[in-house]
Amino acid sequence: MELRLHREGRWRSWLGARFGGDAALGDRIWRRCLHLAGAIVLIVYVLPRMFFVIAPVDVVLWIALGLVLLLEVLRHTAGLQLPTIRDYEARRVASFAVFATALVVAVEVFPRFIAIPVVLGTVAIDPLLGELRERRWTLRKAQATGGVVYAAFAIPLMVYFGGWPIGAEVAAGGGAAVLGVLSEGHRGSVWADDDLLMTMVPGIPLTMAAWIVAGSISLPAF
Repeated sequence: MELRLHREGRWRSWLGARFGGDAALGDRIWRRCLHLAGAIVLIVYVLPRMFFVIAPVDVVLWIALGLVLLLEVLRHTAGLQLPTIRDYEARRVASFAVFATALVVAVEVFPRFIAIPVVLGTVAIDPLLGELRERRWTLRKAQATGGVVYAAFAIPLMVYFGGWPIGAEVAAGGGAAVLGVLSEGHRGSVWADDDLLMTMVPGIPLTMAAWIVAGSISLPAF
């Protein structure tokens, strides 16, 4: 029996038609929406620890990630068909599994003032750059635009949530924007998927810097 969690593209065809296009447009819109929905992982910062009663919020988050990864395992072992899987993902780990892993690791490992900007950078700037490319923008123009937008929210968030000197926070926000934008578009292998790189490439060095700062002077880096 064929296992699938989609309706053979009917929903995406309908969605594309609503915007004056075809199934390909609907697929693109749906991908963008799913990508933006990744920001819901940040709810871990506002929910009470025992919001779900049966387990702490952090545990529920890891369980949710486990279910996502289970779908990916079933895709490879039982032939489960999932929507929005692209051709290059057929024999490798799909982007949605890498994406979910990166977001959960970010909010569980990185300091909050780093995790929030890099998560938002991944969920928002990746689809933005994709749309700019669809409109035939040059690579440099698209990256410059994405970098400005990224920095515009990363710097204020770091200033608000962080405890570094203001100059260091501005530099960190700008650095996150540059590293995040330059990481977009790499899909040579599962480990080079941009959904992973856009989160980890800026997040890891900034977290290492936060550990150094927290260990040398008394600042609320975490």
